[in-house]
Amino acid sequence: MMRDSTMGNGALAENLKEDDKTVIWRPHEEKYRTSEWYTGSGQITTADEGLSFEVTAVYQLKSEVKVVKDIFAISNHTLANIYRPRSRCIAVVDQTVAELYGEKIEGYFQAQEIPLELMVIRAWESDKTPETVHRILAFLGKDGCDVSRNEPVLVIGGGVLSDVAGLACALQHRRTPYIMIGTTIIAAIDAGPSPRTCTNGTQFKNSIGVYHPPVLTLVDRQFFSTLDMGHIRNGMAEIIKMAVTDDKELFELLEQYGQELIKTRFATIDASEELEKIADLIIYKALYAYMKHEGTNMFETYQDRPHAYGHTWSPRFEPAVKLMHGHAVTIGMAFGATLAQELGWLSQEECQRIINLSSKLGLSVFHPILEDVQIMVDGQKNMRRKRGDGGLWAPLPTTIGACDYVQEVEPELLNQAVVAHKKYCSQLPHEGAGEQMYLSDLGLE
Repeated sequence: MMRDSTMGNGALAENLKEDDKTVIWRPHEEKYRTSEWYTGSGQITTADEGLSFEVTAVYQLKSEVKVVKDIFAISNHTLANIYRPRSRCIAVVDQTVAELYGEKIEGYFQAQEIPLELMVIRAWESDKTPETVHRILAFLGKDGCDVSRNEPVLVIGGGVLSDVAGLACALQHRRTPYIMIGTTIIAAIDAGPSPRTCTNGTQFKNSIGVYHPPVLTLVDRQFFSTLDMGHIRNGMAEIIKMAVTDDKELFELLEQYGQELIKTRFATIDASEELEKIADLIIYKALYAYMKHEGTNMFETYQDRPHAYGHTWSPRFEPAVKLMHGHAVTIGMAFGATLAQELGWLSQEECQRIINLSSKLGLSVFHPILEDVQIMVDGQKNMRRKRGDGGLWAPLPTTIGACDYVQEVEPELLNQAVVAHKKYCSQLPHEGAGEQMYLSDLGLE
C-alpha cells in the first residue's frame, strides 16, 4: 500500500493506492463552508483499467430540538442571539397565528432591534399544494427577501405550514436552513422536527417532498392555550403513536392524564403546577421517542420506522373522506392493533387498551371507509412503492411500548382484520367515531 499527496483545487488531495484501484479524498477548508449547519465529505475510486470511476459521498447535518417556555418574551434571547448577527429575520407565519400572536412576535423583534420581514399565509389542509410552496418561494427568492443560503428562515405555525414552508426552504438555493416553532401539538412533536417536508399529491397525502429537517425546533407549550379543543385532540394521536410503539411509561401517563391534558389545553389553562410538569414530560418523551428513530434514519434509507404506525393505510383513506389527520392516524393505529392481534403478535388485553385509550380521548378508532377493500388495497400498493417495493413494512405493536414490522398483508387477512375490528368497535361509544373528526368540523375543508 502506498500513499501520496497531490495538490487539489485549493486544498490538499490524498490518494490511497489499493491493488488496481486509486481512492482519492479531497478535504475542504472550513472557510469554504456554505452553512454552519451542514457539512459533507466524499471520495472517488478510480480503476487503473477502463474509463470509469465511482463516487461515494456523505452529507452531515445538525438539527437541535428544545422544549422552551415563552419564546417571544423580551427576556428570552434564544431567537435574538441567532438573528442579531444576521441583521434581520425572515419569517413565514401561519395566518391564524399572526392574528393571535402577530403583535407579540413583531414586538419581540422590535425590542431586540432586529428588522423583521414577514410573510403571513393561510395553511389549511386544502392549502397543502405545490401552489402554496411556490408562493413561499416567491417571498424567499430574488423578487422577495432574497434569502441567503446560510440565513435560517423562521417558520411559525402548524403541521401544514411546517411541511410546505420546509419544502420551500429545501428548494430555495437547493438547501436553505430554517427554524421551526410548532404552534400545534402535531407540529411541535411530529411534523415540526421531522425531516420530511412535503405537499399533497392527488388522492395520496404527502407524496411530493424532500428530506430537509429544521436546524432548530423550538417547542413552546404556551401556544396550545389558544387552540381549539379539536386541534388538541388531533395532536394527541401522534403522542399515542410513539407511546404504543416505543415508550410504555408514556402510554401509562396518557392513560392517567390524557383527558385532563385535553381539558386544560396541555396544562396552559387552569392547570396545577404538577400537571404542567407532567405536560412538559409527556412532550419531551414523545419528542425523544420520535427523534430517537427519526434522527438516526434522517433520510428514510431504512423502513424499520416505529413513527409510521397508523400511517400505512391512512394516507389513502384520509383525503378520501376528509378526516382530520390525527383521527385518520388513530383509525390506522386501532386497526393496526387489531391486525397485530389477528397475527398473534399482540394480546387481546393490550389491543383493547390501545383502542380504548384513543376512544377515551375522543379520537376515532373506526370508520366505514375501512370496509372499502379496494381503497385499503390501493393504500397498501401506494405505500409499498413509497417504502421502496421491498415490502409494506407496516409497524404493528407486539406489546405496549414495542413494535415489529409486517412485510405483507394479503387481502384475505386484511378483510379478516377489518371484520374483527368493526365487531369490537361496535361496542364503543358512537361505534368508534371520534369528536370533531372531519376537516369541516374545524373549518379546514
